[in-house]
Amino acid sequence: MEFFCYHRDRPGSLALRHELLEQHWSYMDRYAKEMIARGPTLAGDGTPTGSVHILDLPNPAAARAFAFDEPGYQAGVYRDVALRRWHNALGRTMWDFPGGPEDGNRYLVLGLGAGPAVDLAVPSSSDRDELIAYGPLMSDDDTTWLGTAALVRAPDPDTARARAVLTPEGYADIEVHNWQFGGRT
Repeated sequence: MEFFCYHRDRPGSLALRHELLEQHWSYMDRYAKEMIARGPTLAGDGTPTGSVHILDLPNPAAARAFAFDEPGYQAGVYRDVALRRWHNALGRTMWDFPGGPEDGNRYLVLGLGAGPAVDLAVPSSSDRDELIAYGPLMSDDDTTWLGTAALVRAPDPDTARARAVLTPEGYADIEVHNWQFGGRT
């Protein structure tokens, strides 16, 4: 089962985040084989604002343990956690993305569902090649569509929103966050 996990930083927690960086990476090292994508979201000045992890775990209980046992969460770095079932519509990891980890700007495009499911399949547009990860967000029992999460390479946030090819009327909100490939440097 694949899961999307987005820890959003609590305002004023940057020093604590930095203090716990090695503990965070050591924790994530335990999940290296399960990772589909990972990395921080960033403010315009490069300050971290959150941490995205997409991974394959045995069940929702294992996903909750992953999200809530994370050292930053335990210490109060994050203000909230979005944890949802996710489907890897591209069938690859971020490390398989042909654009590599450093060519161009990257974004998390997060569509929060507002009704009937939309955008369940990978878009067939020319922008498909710019998708790093793409898939629907689902309830724990995989029966209710809750939105869509995509990692996208684009020159700017507006283009990222367009490249994610989300159907605007199907969402209560569409968020676009600066994002970069994560992991040990």
